[in-house]
Amino acid sequence: MKAKPQPGRSIQEEQIRTALGRHWDASAAGDANAEHEIYDDDAICDYPQSGERILGRSNLQALRSHHPGKPSGFDVKRILGNGDIWITEYTITYQGDWPTR
Repeated sequence: MKAKPQPGRSIQEEQIRTALGRHWDASAAGDANAEHEIYDDDAICDYPQSGERILGRSNLQALRSHHPGKPSGFDVKRILGNGDIWITEYTITYQGDWPTR
């Protein structure tokens, strides 16, 4: 995913959007090291659908590396942010079959 320059956006905002694009590309490619380069050591990741909150880059990478279903794609709906708070709204497509509840 390549960030498209937009009028009115600062250089810093464009750099953040570019970094987020690299993150999602690495995630889709299964490159766990490159995927997690974007996070600070004290990052917080919230999963609103499950109520989970993951504290720290190393915990987030460990959780994702042990996930039973490997993502096969990400559909990024939107990226919102300002300053040091950024949110990506997306849908994950997983490989294989998942049990239904």
